[in-house]
Amino acid sequence: MNDHYQTIIIGGGLSGLTVAHKLRLQKPHHRFVVIEKSGRTGGVIATHRNQGYTAEIGPHGFLDNCPESRQILAETGLDRESLQAPLIDFVRYVYLHGRLNLIPQTPKKILMAPLIPWQAKLRVLAELWQPVLGGEPTVAKWVAHRFGKALLPYVDAVYTGTYAGDYDRLTIDSVMPGLRALEKEHGSVLRGALQRLRAKRQEKSVKTPFRMPAMTSFPEGMARLPARLAENLAPGRDLLLDTAVTAVHSAGSGWQVETDKGMLQASQVVVALPINAALRLLAALDPAMPEKSVPEAQLATVVLGFADTVKLPPGFGFLTPECEQRFALGALFSSNMFPGRAPAGHIVFETLVGGRRHPERVELDDRTLTRKAFEDVRQILGIAMEPAYSTVLRPWGGIPQLERNYPGLLAWRRRFLAAHPHLHICGFGWEGIGMNDMMKQATRVAEELLAPGRREEVAEIKGVYF
Repeated sequence: MNDHYQTIIIGGGLSGLTVAHKLRLQKPHHRFVVIEKSGRTGGVIATHRNQGYTAEIGPHGFLDNCPESRQILAETGLDRESLQAPLIDFVRYVYLHGRLNLIPQTPKKILMAPLIPWQAKLRVLAELWQPVLGGEPTVAKWVAHRFGKALLPYVDAVYTGTYAGDYDRLTIDSVMPGLRALEKEHGSVLRGALQRLRAKRQEKSVKTPFRMPAMTSFPEGMARLPARLAENLAPGRDLLLDTAVTAVHSAGSGWQVETDKGMLQASQVVVALPINAALRLLAALDPAMPEKSVPEAQLATVVLGFADTVKLPPGFGFLTPECEQRFALGALFSSNMFPGRAPAGHIVFETLVGGRRHPERVELDDRTLTRKAFEDVRQILGIAMEPAYSTVLRPWGGIPQLERNYPGLLAWRRRFLAAHPHLHICGFGWEGIGMNDMMKQATRVAEELLAPGRREEVAEIKGVYF
């Protein structure tokens, strides 16, 4: 194997497949290859199907509020297959004070809900006068300072549900850079948000109604998305599976990519790997790299199926903050979210265990893990019967944790890429961990490949959804 390409894409996960899709769509004769070390594409996205039950080994879906993701669905025809579970209809719960607390999904209903005392709600308004915290405060410290401690269990639940993380380690500059920028610019998040709202209203002659996003999946599960993106890649020509990249070298005006099967050359290289794999590969190119790795959270999913005489509360599921000292981080009510997730006459839900705080729980054997998880949710949901089906799913990768020094790592990446104009970096853990984050970054990289020139990175303000 010794060949020259216009572009080599290292990594056959969602990011690499998105770049390849965009290149094939917009410039059909662009000569590229996707190199993937495993025998399959999709990365951490995988779907488990057994005995009529469908569950996700990796991410369970993505919100439909990202233009780049919606465009990809339209380009692939997946918009005609996709399933939507609107957040406005499918609520979530936070298990707190020994009971499930329903979280409304609109600002007005959240304000009126008895989730925190009225004096704590007034403390939220005092955010207008709180000074800006310096340094890299953790999410917990920043929220307590700006909005008061009463919100902490709910914020803990949010970051348990998104990162499986520890909000005493995740930093606000890392997970919410847009919100942090708003605070620094206006001296207050609320003041900045109000000013942005006024500006948007002045820009638009027609008032846009408030809309909640929907969770998106597919009848066959999330594995359908990478499978569709890979359909037009010819194995052995556009896609090299079971091929490990061992090194990347600058070679004059181009690049050399060493693999365990030979050397390839390209004018441009895209490193579309999870952040830690990318750092390991790139370390030799810059010994001054500030961080060699970021922490990861490991999750295990205990899938439990029951006869439909077991009734789940309406909605997506529940999350449990650490202060409740439960075994599970929460559960996703799969049968409620999307049809066909369980055989006729049955329901299924997925219980999440482990995370940044409790990696030792993921190390338990399947039988013990299932027993402890079931006992936990049995008490919370009031289930009296034994499950008709159970299995344990262990994801093929950890969830990158955006903790202290992560903004410095992003700053290093900007400098590194400026010094190597024909190298591009995207993937799981760079600028976020969501599927929308990956599709957005990969789309930007494809645009840079087709029309050279770095696109300015603007920290967006992301919505917070339970």
